[in-house]
Amino acid sequence: MYKRIGFIGLGLIGGSIAKTIKSRYKDIELIAIDDSLESIRSAYQDGIISNNDTFPIEEFRRCELIYLCAPVIINIEYLPKLKEIITDDIILTDVGSVKGEMEQAVIDNNLEKYFIGGHPMAGSEKIGYSNSTDSLFENAYYLITNNNKVDATKLNHFKEFISSIGSLPLELTPSEHDYVTGSISHIPHIIASSLVNFVMNNDNDKSTMRTVAAGGFKDITRIASSSPTMWQNICLTNRDKILDLLDKYVEELNDFKSAIDSKDSSKIKSLFLDAKEYRDSIGSGKGLIDNVYEFYVDILDETGVIAHIATILANAGLSIKNIGIINNREFQEGALRIEMYDEFSMFKSINELKANGYSIYS
Repeated sequence: MYKRIGFIGLGLIGGSIAKTIKSRYKDIELIAIDDSLESIRSAYQDGIISNNDTFPIEEFRRCELIYLCAPVIINIEYLPKLKEIITDDIILTDVGSVKGEMEQAVIDNNLEKYFIGGHPMAGSEKIGYSNSTDSLFENAYYLITNNNKVDATKLNHFKEFISSIGSLPLELTPSEHDYVTGSISHIPHIIASSLVNFVMNNDNDKSTMRTVAAGGFKDITRIASSSPTMWQNICLTNRDKILDLLDKYVEELNDFKSAIDSKDSSKIKSLFLDAKEYRDSIGSGKGLIDNVYEFYVDILDETGVIAHIATILANAGLSIKNIGIINNREFQEGALRIEMYDEFSMFKSINELKANGYSIYS
């Protein structure tokens, strides 16, 4: 097992990996550098890392595993510096959602035999160390891109380590990785942001669209709240794959447009039916887009009803992550939306409220 692990970048992903490792391996020493000194000091106070300040890159020489957890472009900028201190005992890995450009930079710096590409398939629209958690990657796929230059023993050791912290390692080539993540993560984020911009740019002077935007609209555009800087990086580093996929997506939109324009009722229904069947076949495990553990409660407009529900859940030892009245009930019948921190809490909350006579929709 690794004895000392270093982190370059300690935001949501780096912080979550560090917390996960520390929760399972108390004796592994973790060190980190980050642009935010506040994040470093918070992680030190949490007992996650052993340094309370920044330090020179040479300190990573004593690590056996170094995580590159900054944006892809910044990770690439660190490679020449790491090249100066690398030894045969060190493995470099990253967590970026784009691999092609990173792999090429690794080749350019002659670091192939030290590098294993990594990408935990979990995330959130929230950012920063303060939002990191030791459960973010549990039972999530962890994509590994193997360049066939790393010693097989070291690769297997790394995969075993990933399994030991609760994730599910899955090997892909860098090109496969970028096409897959481009399809299920990058394009959806672009679509969500473009849809929000579409509504914003077509709203009236009374902001009626923004006022009534809830239900399905808020659900499918939630990821548009993600870090603009991170998605700027992703679009620039996975440019070719994204452009290819956007062309294919435009073809899908044109299929809908053509069917609606020609009033082809059979085609319209078929397009929606195919989407429904494929969507319903997707598993419920963790993915690149963060899971939301929410349900809806049918309530009457009575004084104290929300306080009563909160009391029921509090007495059951359950903490509410978010709660709000639904004014647009387009896709659910419950007037109160409740979000919990995890799946167990969600189902326990549903059972508690049902036992108290409330109607639940999930």
